Amino acid sequence: MIRRILEQGAREIGLEIPEEHIQAFELFADQLKKWNRKINLTAIVSDEEIAVKHIIDALVFAGSVRDGERVLDIGSGAGVPAIPLKIVKPAQPVTSVDAVGKKILFQRHVARLLKFSGFEAVHARVEELCRTRGHGFDLITSRAFSRLEQFVALAAPLLVETGRLVAMKGPGVAGEIRADEERLAALGFEIVSVTPYRLPFDKGERNLIEIVSRKAA
Repeated sequence: MIRRILEQGAREIGLEIPEEHIQAFELFADQLKKWNRKINLTAIVSDEEIAVKHIIDALVFAGSVRDGERVLDIGSGAGVPAIPLKIVKPAQPVTSVDAVGKKILFQRHVARLLKFSGFEAVHARVEELCRTRGHGFDLITSRAFSRLEQFVALAAPLLVETGRLVAMKGPGVAGEIRADEERLAALGFEIVSVTPYRLPFDKGERNLIEIVSRKAA
């Protein structure tokens, strides 16, 4: 079921998923459903919603990641977009952080099954990570984690000066951008692009919002 939905959904938005990646996504989805029966990892539980709202959504983000960028996924939850990104870009250094221990345990479990190299799942609050990994990442992302202002304030100490922030947001983000733009400027950051896209099977509208330091712009 996951395979068919992934193949059809990817074609709908112009993506092609190689066989080895589909097999890895099937394993990820299977483990997510098994773990979710015992512990609450995600409210997204049907095959179609896992395929579209977790995996394909993450693949759109993965297309914006440049080779070699050290990526941090803040508030990663069940590992999205961190795990799908690592599946399609195995050489990419990827770190995820979440304050909920059971979600990090799940991510580490999947990482072992898929034999990831260069993947780290950290159980901590973002503020704690700043003390040990300050200015250590080239690209920091979050998916519906917080308002743009809060995301930037939390992520800024972890970002290299020339790095990028990419917020994954749902529909209606224009109002949030208008409300937070001046606050972002006060933090020394600015929005340089907003890329809207639609998920397949009419599963909703999404946006990738790229934010950089005004020094790097």
